[in-house]
Amino acid sequence: MSSDVFESLKKRYLTLRKKEVIRVLKVQDAIVSEIRDFLKGECFVEILAPIIGPVTDPGIRGAKQISFDYYGARFKVMSSMILYKQVMMTSLPKIFALSPNIRLEPLETVKTRRHLTEFRQIDLEVAHATYKDMMELGERMLCHIITKVKHRCSKELEEQKRVLKVPQKPFKKYTYKEALEILKNLGINVNFGLEIPWEAEEALSKIHKEPFWITDFPVEARGFYYMEHEDNLGILDLGILKDFDLIYPEGFGEAVSGGEREYRYNKIVERMRASEENISEYGWYLDMLKAGVPPSAGFGIGVERLTRFICGLENIWDAVPFPKVAGVLSS
Repeated sequence: MSSDVFESLKKRYLTLRKKEVIRVLKVQDAIVSEIRDFLKGECFVEILAPIIGPVTDPGIRGAKQISFDYYGARFKVMSSMILYKQVMMTSLPKIFALSPNIRLEPLETVKTRRHLTEFRQIDLEVAHATYKDMMELGERMLCHIITKVKHRCSKELEEQKRVLKVPQKPFKKYTYKEALEILKNLGINVNFGLEIPWEAEEALSKIHKEPFWITDFPVEARGFYYMEHEDNLGILDLGILKDFDLIYPEGFGEAVSGGEREYRYNKIVERMRASEENISEYGWYLDMLKAGVPPSAGFGIGVERLTRFICGLENIWDAVPFPKVAGVLSS
């Protein structure tokens, strides 16, 4: 990161006054409003997201969690409310929240220009839904947002010199295996079982002009809470998950991540042990599973990344009023 960018982040109280920043914030307001309108139209109930708790999402791709003493107990700041979404399925069948997340990202993530240590995502979950249901919902939601924001913010987008195209449904779909083959043809080798690295994901994104899905990640690449395929026909290999990522085109990278949830106590414990999780930290979550929870599926979509894509911004820290970037002590 250049020294000029570093200083601008530290002096956000000055850069916030610039017309280009004000323009982006107006677009972001429209984005959040349209997400809410869309989900309300789909009969979702908005809930308040937790900010702290005994445990949080362990599947955060190399970032660190923040732990602190909470009246003598060890609590964590939420890196994702994913476990709490499963709890809500015992109460309401369709929920969403504007969820704040804190992740201490490695310093090198600054180079991706799409990582923040503090960000917000719309987290949603639907009882008795499949991962394919959620992909269809995600496509409709993104198309709705782009259509409405293009109309509401035509002046701001024109001043931004951003020409937005509403994507064609259905979006293209690749399995994880197929994505690795495409990368191999691009001269990028990714070992099977690993998350697709940021630079490889960006390379895939750059060769597309429309959003696309990557599905069916291997168990080793994701958290313990995703459901595995149980295919007796031999179509899918063992250890493949019912999950997905949605990737923006033009090099903007990951937009959405989600899938079906594992909800069976014995399976969750088995997966926790395989990934060497500290099972004792998940007492309330495992008690919830023992009491019974319906199957569900859901996803999260980052508000700042969506703003970056819609506005065509080079840097994600330009898509939030008070950016927190790895290694930068900003206000």
